[in-house]
Amino acid sequence: MKKLLSTLCAMLMLASVAGAQGWFRQPTPNDTLRSTVILPNNDVVFQIYAPQAEKVAVMGDLPWDKPAVFRKEENGVWKGRMAGLTDGVYRYRFMVDGVTVYDPKAPNASETSALLTIAPKGDEFFAMKNVPHGAVAERYYWSETLGQLRRLHVWTPAGYEKSADTLPVLYLVHGGGDTDNSWPGVGAAGLILDNLMAEGKMKPMVVVMPNGSIEVPGGDMTAEVPLFARDMVKSIIPFIEDNYRVYTDQANRAMAGLSMGGMETLETTLNNPEMFSHVWVLSASFAPGNKEVYEYERVRLKKEADRYNKNFKQLVFTQGGPSDIAYNNCKETLKLFDDAGIKY
Repeated sequence: MKKLLSTLCAMLMLASVAGAQGWFRQPTPNDTLRSTVILPNNDVVFQIYAPQAEKVAVMGDLPWDKPAVFRKEENGVWKGRMAGLTDGVYRYRFMVDGVTVYDPKAPNASETSALLTIAPKGDEFFAMKNVPHGAVAERYYWSETLGQLRRLHVWTPAGYEKSADTLPVLYLVHGGGDTDNSWPGVGAAGLILDNLMAEGKMKPMVVVMPNGSIEVPGGDMTAEVPLFARDMVKSIIPFIEDNYRVYTDQANRAMAGLSMGGMETLETTLNNPEMFSHVWVLSASFAPGNKEVYEYERVRLKKEADRYNKNFKQLVFTQGGPSDIAYNNCKETLKLFDDAGIKY
């Protein structure tokens, strides 16, 4: 498991800056915009932030005889209302000055992005190779915490279906603004894991990639963290252990997360150290700039230091150099671990 996490770090660090960009820019109305609002009478309000646009329309599997008429508001948001859609599922896209734009605020917006893979030699750690390939499954579970169906992805190694072996499990969480599709998609996690297995650099295990993004009022990313931590313990882990042949003991359960996912990893494992033996926090820290959170964590770490040292077989923090957008926040977080005498 240590070798697997070490290799995954190479990929994680490449993504760390992109994953955290949203925290360090000028806020816009787009940050909290809902692109589609379904009214009680089934009228739908479509919205898109395009302050420089001259004309906006919406196209797709929508009634052509009742087009939405868009008007731009002072804040740069275009709004158009379509009357009385019947129950069903509709494909749609915006047309902005004649250019097709897939809804950037849709819950699955990241999954409509085209993927560009540059692998000139074909032997890169993320390349598609002629090796035995495992399976990446899309699964749905009921979240007791959120009261809704949620999706996650699960990688199982080649031969898992015919095997009767029980395997260790790694929970791997994406960065802010992404979804559970990000690791097997742009993260190439399935290919990386297949290659590691074929090269004998890891033992068979199940890798679970849950959705760490949760819609919260005001779009406060840090408010998602405790919700996800509760969902992990109450619903995600029980779902995996009920449906996959995995060990259910601490020694065979690990968690890793990038950026916001690293914050969620900290929240989950520090509240439940008896559940995890290996913890990797990648380009992440406690809530950046929140003095109250840091003071709470300072007190908690000192109080629980012996408990963490006893339970975590491996606790790792990793990040890029000073150019990593999480660099200074992570340094401040590590000072708290140092002061508490926690081994990492």
